[in-house]
Amino acid sequence: QVQLVESGGGLVQPGGSLRLSCAAPGSMFRIYVMAWYRQAPGKQRESVARITSCGDTPYADSVMGRFTISRDNAKNLVYLQWNSLKSEDKAVYYCNRFPAVSAWGQGTQVTVAS
Repeated sequence: QVQLVESGGGLVQPGGSLRLSCAAPGSMFRIYVMAWYRQAPGKQRESVARITSCGDTPYADSVMGRFTISRDNAKNLVYLQWNSLKSEDKAVYYCNRFPAVSAWGQGTQVTVAS
């Protein structure tokens, strides 16, 4: 079972920037479609960005233009970077395959507050 480990969250002011990292062990990592998901308080978990093995990066409308997903296949890492954080970006962020078939990691909390 793949163990996913997310990191990089924290408290950020509105308009600030942040980069999250996800370590996803496994020799087949490079062929998986990987995604970042988030779960805001009282809401269901949703996919916000994904990246294919070829580097295509579909984004949810809510984050289009602000989020950037990338991957480093040599290190089995997936990143999520964004500028202009908004209060509605407050959530626990997770990575997983897309569709999500691996066990969820603990996620990383992102809080946006002045």
